[in-house]
Amino acid sequence: MVATRSGHGLRARLRAHWPLLVVLGVSLVGLQRVVTEHWREGSAALAVAMLVAAGLRVALPPDRVGLLAIRGRYADALVYGGFGVVVLLLALTITQGSLTIS
Repeated sequence: MVATRSGHGLRARLRAHWPLLVVLGVSLVGLQRVVTEHWREGSAALAVAMLVAAGLRVALPPDRVGLLAIRGRYADALVYGGFGVVVLLLALTITQGSLTIS
């Protein structure tokens, strides 16, 4: 008998969870910017990651959204989008380059 692939390989997992990987990638860029004391850009990138998550949650069908699905489609989009907008507004209010305590 010849063994067949059952869809549990790395490629199948990446195909199933690419929306989450996109959001995590943008989030890592944002965290890198925050760690290097670029607070405004890092916070804005984290907000964009949440807004991308909201957009993907609405645009993709339930069988393709992967681990971005937590609750219902519109509840997830509302929460992701709400957090994204709030963080973006906070990022726009950051005026100092560094938030370290001196």
